[in-house]
Amino acid sequence: MAELDVDNLTLRFGGLVVLDGVSLKVDQGELLALIGPNGAGKTSVFNCISGLYPGEGTISFRGQSLLGKKPHDIAALGVARTFQHGELFPQMSVVDNLLTGRHPRIKGNPFSEMLFLPSVRREEIRQREAVEKIIEFVELERYRHTAVGGLPFGTQKIIGFARALANEPAILLLDEPSAGLNREEREDLARFILRIKHQLGIAMIWIEHDMQMVADLADRIHVLDYGRTLASGPADAVLKDEKVIAAYLGTGKH
Repeated sequence: MAELDVDNLTLRFGGLVVLDGVSLKVDQGELLALIGPNGAGKTSVFNCISGLYPGEGTISFRGQSLLGKKPHDIAALGVARTFQHGELFPQMSVVDNLLTGRHPRIKGNPFSEMLFLPSVRREEIRQREAVEKIIEFVELERYRHTAVGGLPFGTQKIIGFARALANEPAILLLDEPSAGLNREEREDLARFILRIKHQLGIAMIWIEHDMQMVADLADRIHVLDYGRTLASGPADAVLKDEKVIAAYLGTGKH
């Protein structure tokens, strides 16, 4: 069984069809690149999976339907995502930003927290230890107590990436994580993605415009164009598909 199975996903806003019968799946430890021109519907797929948009069709995570569930319930099941625009808390430290990503994993109740019982202290220690492991995983140790708002853009992107990991996801939705990064930062990102794949075995769906990164890293590629599937399959075959070249890369024949 696939970690995530999307079947015949359709999204309408009034008379506008944004997604038209999109079907895709991703297995444990697999990296699926979701590509297509701007406005093809890539982020809309993510918004449907994460509960932000009310899609039609079937979205199953480990056999459980996600349709109709609230975003925080979907996150608690183990579906995490990054956003194109960080969505970080600039006045908070790196540690505290990552702790917000741990929220679905925190155990406790308001009464215990109000009295700061020993169980609450133990839980706080457990959460901070988990965050420290992620900080080491993405090599952010020197920034752990620094306010995020004062850090370089590329570092903030990695922090957003790390905060999604803080949820201990079974599947990770990466929405253009390399956008705005310089060459060195992209190389770092590629290393972290490969670490997640090989060391953690987390399934990933990755929206990306850098075709060289896609060719180097992706196991499979799914191409959208005007809300419909244009091609899907192994990375090397899809990138040679004439329809993909014509619609996305700007050369070739229709």
